Amino acid sequence: MNSLPVPVQTFALLALSNLFMTFAWYGHLKSLSGKPWIVAALISWGIALFEYLLQVPANRIGYAGGLSLAQLKIGQEVITLAIFVPFAVFYMDQPLKLDYLWAGLCLVGAVYFIFRS
Repeated sequence: MNSLPVPVQTFALLALSNLFMTFAWYGHLKSLSGKPWIVAALISWGIALFEYLLQVPANRIGYAGGLSLAQLKIGQEVITLAIFVPFAVFYMDQPLKLDYLWAGLCLVGAVYFIFRS
């Protein structure tokens, strides 16, 4: 993976980490709804461990490679929405809302402002 450009390495790892975190934060609402909250919390913490094993190196690679803290954060927010929408629609059976599009357009503006020279 070292042969890939820093932004590709960074945001690919952040996308994978966000997939784990989305399941840790929200997956238990469907898959563990009948279990006590402590069981859901412990399983979620176990899932979150994998998120951190990807997220920490991703941010270190990006920051050392010249991405600013703000660029890392805004990039993470874009990834969060890109992961969350399919998760909500396909896994959690939530309706696809036009609000997701509006939120995405707001993030496009955020990306523009934070990544412009």
